[in-house]
Amino acid sequence: MKAITQERYGTPDTLALRDVARPEPGKDHVLVRVRAAGIHRGDRILLAGRPYAVRVVGPRAPRHRVAGTEGAGEVHAVGSAVTEFAPGDEVLGWGTGLYAEFASIPAKNLVPKPATLTFAQAAAVPVSGMTALQALDGRTRPRPGQRVLVIGAAGGVGTFAVQIARAYGAEVTGVGSTTKVDLIRSLGADHVIDYTREDVTQSRQRFDVIVDLIGDHPVNRLRRLLTPTGTLVLVGVENGGPLLGGFERNLTTMLTAPFLRRRPVRPLSSIGRRADLLALTHLVDAGSLAPVVDRTYPLGRTAEAFQYLADEHARGKVVITL
Repeated sequence: MKAITQERYGTPDTLALRDVARPEPGKDHVLVRVRAAGIHRGDRILLAGRPYAVRVVGPRAPRHRVAGTEGAGEVHAVGSAVTEFAPGDEVLGWGTGLYAEFASIPAKNLVPKPATLTFAQAAAVPVSGMTALQALDGRTRPRPGQRVLVIGAAGGVGTFAVQIARAYGAEVTGVGSTTKVDLIRSLGADHVIDYTREDVTQSRQRFDVIVDLIGDHPVNRLRRLLTPTGTLVLVGVENGGPLLGGFERNLTTMLTAPFLRRRPVRPLSSIGRRADLLALTHLVDAGSLAPVVDRTYPLGRTAEAFQYLADEHARGKVVITL
């Protein structure tokens, strides 16, 4: 089969289209004929092998030769222990080796694809959608009428976060650049802040939940925007340093969190949970969630897709189609 492989860490140029052996599904795996695969921030980190601190405790070269961690497609075959899927079923989910014509994925990582979504839209959902849902989950789940601020509202996770917060009944403010203001508003945001014209940390508004997807503002300045019982969720840093990749902000927050009795800060490291993926598909079926796909690229142009995302042009998700 055709697949995008990566033999070493580096720039998008390290990705290459090659012929590799088609995988065979284990007893609890599903062999998926991949129709589309999404790109998310974690894929960019795996590509570059940054932050460098990860290489000290982790592999010195990519652990999985075939890249890609989220996607959608059709079930081609199932393992002996799999009963919930059958050949021909349309599915979406997360795993490894999804930038390829076929991928073997644990059945527990897959859910049925909503009929209203194209394969490209479905491939955009798993990782970014689960991250957004978990940022607004548990004690940070907004109640109807509460105010939510999403910094980085036009990105892969941000477009999901705005819609999920609105589905919960929150009053949402999204932050983005001038060229993305209309997109953020179209997602249902009640208010939009153009960061090129206004510093969000100078806002007089107070928020019950702040989801920071960018990391450009000091934590203390963001905490001052919270209501007395509000929570700041730190999801990612777009431009972290080479050693820790911006994780130093989350590390500092974790060390000081026990002393923050009011206006707590919650660093988020999202995980794959099938229940969350099912919740996202239910929101899609209810008409409350629509994945935003900026561009699609064929498998052979995966390196170009990564470069487009790295240049921060993307509005929503970038997807590889097969």
